[in-house]
Order: sequence, then C-alpha cells, then structure tokens
Amino acid sequence: MADARDELQKDLEEIKELLLKTTRKRVRDVLMTEKYRIELEIKNQPPPKPKDVAEEEKSTLAGYTVKINNYGWDQSDKFIKLYISLKEVHKLPADNVQVHFTERSFDLLVKNLNGKNYTMTFNNLLKPISVEGSSRKIKTDMVLVMCRKKQEEKWDCLTQVEKESKEKEKAAYDTSDPSEGLMNLLKKMYAEGDDEMKRTINKAWVESREKQSKGDTPMDI
Repeated sequence: MADARDELQKDLEEIKELLLKTTRKRVRDVLMTEKYRIELEIKNQPPPKPKDVAEEEKSTLAGYTVKINNYGWDQSDKFIKLYISLKEVHKLPADNVQVHFTERSFDLLVKNLNGKNYTMTFNNLLKPISVEGSSRKIKTDMVLVMCRKKQEEKWDCLTQVEKESKEKEKAAYDTSDPSEGLMNLLKKMYAEGDDEMKRTINKAWVESREKQSKGDTPMDI
C-alpha cells in the first residue's frame, strides 16, 4: 500500500511541474483535472501503518501454514454451521481469526496459533448465503463458522461438487435393469476395495458364473 501511495505522489509532483511549464489553456485544464483526481486518490488511500505494526503483522503470517481438512457441520433452517477444532484457538486475539465471506464461498484464516497459520477455503457452496448475516464465533478449542442462508431451506450437502458427485453416483445405479444396477455397484466396490475385497468379489463372480451355462461369458469387473 505504501508503494501505491509513493507512486501517486510521484505522479502528482510531475503534473505540478508540467503545470508550471504549460501555456495552453486546454492542456492546463486537462492537467488540473488529473491533478485533482490524483489528490483525491491519495486522500482516499488508507494511512500507512507504523513500522512496528507492519512488522508485527508480517510476523503473524510467518511460519508454516496448515490447510484444514477436518470439520463437522450441521444446519438449521437459517444457518449452515461448520465446526473446526483447533486447540487453544480461544487464547488468540480475536483479530487473529478472520473469515471472508462471499455469496457462494468463504475463507477462514487463523494466524499464529502456536507458531502456525491455519486456512480453510470453501468454494461453490450449494446455494447462496448472506454475506452480511454470516459470522464466526470463537469457542474453547473451536471456531464456529455460521453461513446465513439466503433462503430458509434444508441443504442436501455443502457444495455443488458434492451435489454433482451424488447425482452421478445415483445415475450409475438408477437403471431400469436391476442386474445392470447391481453390476455398477459391484464395479464400484471392486475399484474402491482393498485386495481382500477384490478377492471376495472375484470368487463370488466365478462361483456365480459356474452355475450358468458354459456358453455365457463373464463380464470383466
């Protein structure tokens, strides 16, 4: 921010020098307009922070940053509530726990908790939230993020990605042919299962096919 202010100040000084040299009214009017605009922009710049404050902020963001993946959540008609467990977070200054909300996302930043920074980002929330109505609360060893729903209704999940994943999974098994639905389920279990699960499915598959006529060809899983 200080760099931006310095650059604006340099522009202003150069315009002042040009004003001293120009003799054309039209050029002078243009330069005066630009001079006024830059002076207004400098005036609206936030004041530079004292060096000790800037250094303190820099130190709070120094160190290792941890991405938060574990959380719990529930909901009411009005709020989506996320519970993030962080030991001793309640001992931090309140300003060290920051949440930035948009209509479809939020970012959590916890600064300098036992020498580490913690972040969590949720993008593409399932439905819009109210930025003004959303907030965070600091509890013992926990941060509670409260997203105020724009419409009072139940959500099936937290994000659009989760919704799309569920719809794809449902479509895979939602078929008019029951055997095809079972086949899709077995394929999923086989793909996601450990070695023991795969051996069990293979054995069941072979035994099932042996009971059928020899002309049938087993389908690969």
